[in-house]
Amino acid sequence: MEVQGSERALRILITEDDAALGEALRYSLTHSGYAVDWMRNGAAADTALRSDVFDLLILDLGLPQLDGYDVLKRLRKHDGRLPVLILSGRESAGDKVHGLDLGADDYLVKPFSLDELHARVRALLRRGKGSANPIISAAKLDFDTVERVARIGERALELSMHETAVLEALLQRLGRVVSKEQLVERIYSYDRDVGTNAIEVYVHRLRRKIEGSGLAVKTVYGRGYALETTS
Repeated sequence: MEVQGSERALRILITEDDAALGEALRYSLTHSGYAVDWMRNGAAADTALRSDVFDLLILDLGLPQLDGYDVLKRLRKHDGRLPVLILSGRESAGDKVHGLDLGADDYLVKPFSLDELHARVRALLRRGKGSANPIISAAKLDFDTVERVARIGERALELSMHETAVLEALLQRLGRVVSKEQLVERIYSYDRDVGTNAIEVYVHRLRRKIEGSGLAVKTVYGRGYALETTS
């Protein structure tokens, strides 16, 4: 049995002052399984980057209070590794070169397609992990923490966003009990209406979908759930 991977869900910080675009980005990324924070000005983003841990920064340049370039300069003084994707309407070669020279990893010009954005996000998250293996493997199941896809052999499982989050939490603590409250906390970052009753529904569906994987979700009454190997 092999278990590899991060103990923490992938977390993305969006900085975007356009309300419609910011909401669209947050919705799209959270429904792809990421934990997303959204800041509408550069000063708030700068504070968040100093106090919290993120896996990726999506950075607009034309931010109020503190320009995106200044946010990037300040970030690189204390963190040289966080992947940064600039999203900007500034399309000149000079703007792109300046952003990349300041330490951005990629630059995407507005307007853009969400499919291209997601592809670039996945690429940067892989790069940010360096040589670390993004795959959690247990029995016959493999879970890609970047792609947010679970497979049994070559077959990809059709899991909802919530089921994916529950599976990841259980895999990261294979053989150990995870409480309903811990599962709610895992999902809370992108669905604040979820409760412990909903967790029971997601676990019930997950049990059926991982059949044949050599894994099973065991109910530990009064404590929560544990993912265990069946052979």
